[in-house]
Amino acid sequence: MSDALEQDALWEDFHRVVNMTSAELAAWLRVRDADEEVEPLPDQAGTGTGQHVLAILQKRRTDLTEDDLRVMQKVVDTVTAQADLENEPAAEDTGLRHRLMTLGHDPLKA
Repeated sequence: MSDALEQDALWEDFHRVVNMTSAELAAWLRVRDADEEVEPLPDQAGTGTGQHVLAILQKRRTDLTEDDLRVMQKVVDTVTAQADLENEPAAEDTGLRHRLMTLGHDPLKA
């Protein structure tokens, strides 16, 4: 398989597991980091990986970097492994759901 085919497959897999829009993810990252004492600037909210996923969602396929591809593979692997273990978490498992949402995957979304 060529690099282009692998990147195409990764692009499709990434957009299959990342089921939140960039607006939904950005809002979630801001809410997740909101605190009574300190709140980061909106464009700095969330984990580094969450911010990177958000940046990837705003890119075209042709603009991806090697670092983007690495993060995309990490997200696909993480979400897929979790889905294989749990068959999607139950609504009561909010901790797991919130961790996956930080990667752009809401397990309760159809």
